[in-house]
Amino acid sequence: MKNEKSSYMGSFLKLLCLSIITLFATACQTSAPVERVTVGTVQRFIRNGMTSAEVVGVLGSPNMVTKNAEGNETWVYDKVHSEYETKESASGICLILFGGARAKASGSSSERTLTIVVHFDKDSKVVDFSYRTTSF
Repeated sequence: MKNEKSSYMGSFLKLLCLSIITLFATACQTSAPVERVTVGTVQRFIRNGMTSAEVVGVLGSPNMVTKNAEGNETWVYDKVHSEYETKESASGICLILFGGARAKASGSSSERTLTIVVHFDKDSKVVDFSYRTTSF
């Protein structure tokens, strides 16, 4: 009975230690790319000297990858954010008198784009980056 209880405790302690190690290992990993890339994300996190893996950790996978004559990569990110807002207005008098309402719908839309260009050297480290944003 004693051996069975100590065996159970030993297994429990091993499992507990493994869980704690896994928790710390997960917490130390590079975070997933941000959901919505913004100019602030680029300004805050992208730096010369970063590795390509670190850039992917912040921005995710690029939309386009090209190589120059020396074999150095350039990554391009194109992000588009669209918003559409609809407003409806109804006449309250029509609703009371006729049991229905005439609704007038109007709306507005806007789009913002963010283009990020990241240049890497032969060691896959950032040597230069730029970004441009538009709003219409």
